Amino acid sequence: MAFLSVLGALFIPRPWLALIPMVLFAGLYRSSHRNLAGAAALIWLLYGVYEYAIYQRWLCTGECNIRVDLLLIYPVIILVSIPAAVVAISAMLRRPVKRTAL
Repeated sequence: MAFLSVLGALFIPRPWLALIPMVLFAGLYRSSHRNLAGAAALIWLLYGVYEYAIYQRWLCTGECNIRVDLLLIYPVIILVSIPAAVVAISAMLRRPVKRTAL
């Protein structure tokens, strides 16, 4: 549960930071061509947009301090991101190296 608090302390006041893992997973997707990495990039993008809308108070009208929604969102993000990183990195490591003739 402490890890979820760290995520909340990082992304709630600065929702644009969600673009960093989105770009990393998009790069992993481009390099490894694994759909799970692309899904992780999309999830981080959607979370960033959602968190920014909450930050701007577009999606909540009053009390936005009690964020029960994050008890569902953060575990989903974690459960997609970790396997996506493992699958994409292992696919990149298993790929044969292309050698060029001199």
